[in-house]
Amino acid sequence: MNNYTREDIIRMVEEEDVGFIRLQFTDMFGTMKNVAITTGQLEKALNNQCMFDGSSIEGFARVEESDMYLCPDLNTFEIFPWRPQQGKVARLICDVKKADGTAFESDPRYVLRRVVAEAKEMGYVFDVGPECEFFLFHTDDDGLPTTISHEKASYFDLSPLDLGENARRDMVLTLEEMGFEIEKSHHETAPAQHEIDFKYDDALTTADNIMTFKMVVKTIAKRHGLHATFMPKPKCDVSGSGMHTNMSLSRNGVNIFADPEDKNGLSKEAYYFIGGLMKHIKAITFITNPLVNSYKRLVPGYEAPVYIAWSAKNRTPLIRIPTIQGDAAKIELRSPDSSANPYLALAVCLAAGLEGIREKIMPPEPIDRNLFEMGDEERAAAGIEALPGSLLEAIRAFEEDDFIKGVLGEDLSEKYVKAKTKEYADYRRQITDWEISRYLHVI
Repeated sequence: MNNYTREDIIRMVEEEDVGFIRLQFTDMFGTMKNVAITTGQLEKALNNQCMFDGSSIEGFARVEESDMYLCPDLNTFEIFPWRPQQGKVARLICDVKKADGTAFESDPRYVLRRVVAEAKEMGYVFDVGPECEFFLFHTDDDGLPTTISHEKASYFDLSPLDLGENARRDMVLTLEEMGFEIEKSHHETAPAQHEIDFKYDDALTTADNIMTFKMVVKTIAKRHGLHATFMPKPKCDVSGSGMHTNMSLSRNGVNIFADPEDKNGLSKEAYYFIGGLMKHIKAITFITNPLVNSYKRLVPGYEAPVYIAWSAKNRTPLIRIPTIQGDAAKIELRSPDSSANPYLALAVCLAAGLEGIREKIMPPEPIDRNLFEMGDEERAAAGIEALPGSLLEAIRAFEEDDFIKGVLGEDLSEKYVKAKTKEYADYRRQITDWEISRYLHVI
């Protein structure tokens, strides 16, 4: 992690011939926004004096209280490697504050900061390692994205089958130039689907990294004449894209999820954390899977989880315990996708896990069988419930969970539910090609 001062930022801007700085922040939907300034405005920005109209950003302020300020996190300073070498472009990720200098409670980054602070009070650091999947598609003659790909590659294939290999290589090199430690990259199961994994870090840094990662992947794809999408299910009949999220807690640099004496290598805190996640997972799903399209991925037959269970022995449940344990002990939540706002997603997961530890919530017994091979009656007898099957179901689960709503806060929860309810209503009004093909000629 960087530890920059104001003087460091000013010096690097001058030495590297930076001409523009983008002050970046994230709206409630997980969309990156930015205000660009010249170096002449840098000191003003570093003094937290850069103002913007919060009422123009979805989920932010009302018109009556629209003046908001961008407060740069100095440790997020990075120079974009793909921009010109003279008059370079750099960025700073910002927290959003109100006119009186206090934190804006509905800023997603603040929501995560608040839960991370709660973990710190309990003596914990929350470490997270995401596995981000995405598709690379062709663009049309106007440069607009399509869902077309000529490649037929599958899991771990290489060129010439993997036609996106060159683009993926350049993404990795660019990410490394920006300070990422890339652990692996490969072609995924579906044609044109890829995965790049970067090293775990503390929760706030990881959320920042996810936002940066998505920006880099899209930028480099465009330079290769391709469109990168993190849409969970852009094509039917193939696997969708997830963001498996590996989580652990440490105290004084020691992973507290590990217990070599336990049959699964897990400590009591790890079990409690799983218990908290499972207690609140239906409401959490509203945050980790926030699109109508997210629920096209969470269906049987395509490797994505559907049922609320955990196991250390198979990959079909919602929560998997990877076999690598000891200092690397972790919990893998397999349901999230990259359309989620990473700040909010990590905040609700951490909050639920911490409640599990405080309340000593033990999870049910593990399910070590293939859940998709069990019948409905067998799953019901085992007490195995399903994740929400639609965005509407997830909205309702969220509205019924006061604890998870409290993580976001009343204002953000209300705005998020309102926006997503409208999104689902807009979806319900649409007539799809499938409906036309299925019904028009027979009814």
